[in-house]
Amino acid sequence: MRYIIGIIAILAVALGTSSCDNDEKTTWEEYAQWRESNEAWLKEQQALKNPDGTPYYKVIVPDWNPGSFVLIHYFNDRSETEGNLSPLYTSTIDTRYTLYLYNDTRVDSSAYNTDPAPGIFRTRLNNTVQGWAMALTDMRCGDTAQVVLPYGVAYGSQNLGDIPPYSNLRFNIRLVDIPYYEKPPYGK
Repeated sequence: MRYIIGIIAILAVALGTSSCDNDEKTTWEEYAQWRESNEAWLKEQQALKNPDGTPYYKVIVPDWNPGSFVLIHYFNDRSETEGNLSPLYTSTIDTRYTLYLYNDTRVDSSAYNTDPAPGIFRTRLNNTVQGWAMALTDMRCGDTAQVVLPYGVAYGSQNLGDIPPYSNLRFNIRLVDIPYYEKPPYGK
């Protein structure tokens, strides 16, 4: 009897695992055209050049995840924000942002936030998607930038309603403040 129950348990686990695999394949296949369009757009963004021939975006590759990257283009003159604070991974930040999908569909904005102040989004940086942490730790208070997050450092294969799975995202972000700034570790 124990032998039969054991076989049934093994079959149940195997069926459950294969149904999960099928769900993932279904999502992967269902969004194949969306993924391809997102990947083509990301390659276009990586290839963009300024009028002088220099890359439009700076590529940020973090030491802690060398297989990933984000693209960032600063709209302001960074010499004007030199010396301003930059957030740490554990910092609480105040930002203004607008979020777009690769096809310029606007899906979110801090403009409607009222707390802690009108238009401000406050969060701990380590509570955001990985790509935000990568980009914001490169920014200084007062910087305004366009940031492109590949889906692997955004929401990945999650379906979030207005943000389909495998979505590369484009943010326009202004780092307004770091209200509770921590001191970096000694030696940094």
